[in-house]
Amino acid sequence: MAKLSLFEKRRQRVRSALRKRGSGRPRLSIHRTGRHIYAQIIDDAEGKTVAQASSLKKGAKGLGTDCKAAAEVGTEIAKAAKKAGVSSVVFDRGGFLFHGRVKALADAAREGGLEF
Repeated sequence: MAKLSLFEKRRQRVRSALRKRGSGRPRLSIHRTGRHIYAQIIDDAEGKTVAQASSLKKGAKGLGTDCKAAAEVGTEIAKAAKKAGVSSVVFDRGGFLFHGRVKALADAAREGGLEF
């Protein structure tokens, strides 16, 4: 069996903790790359994506890679969640550390009305 990277170990640890305390709420999952940031709300009971947002949206080049772009994605995902009837989620940061763009997205989603 191949040895897991530190990122994969963190991702598994976060996901297992979310399963224990998730209590049936949808999961706000994020993915961060060097160029973009993506967010989606997933209903694990049904296995379906309820809402999604990313920094790819505006223009051919997208919003950018900074915290401001991540904050815009956070407000977009909060609007999309309200439209889909979701108000409370669990935050799945994956294997990413909670600072910088990940924190900016989470704070903007909270300000937009999502509870987690």
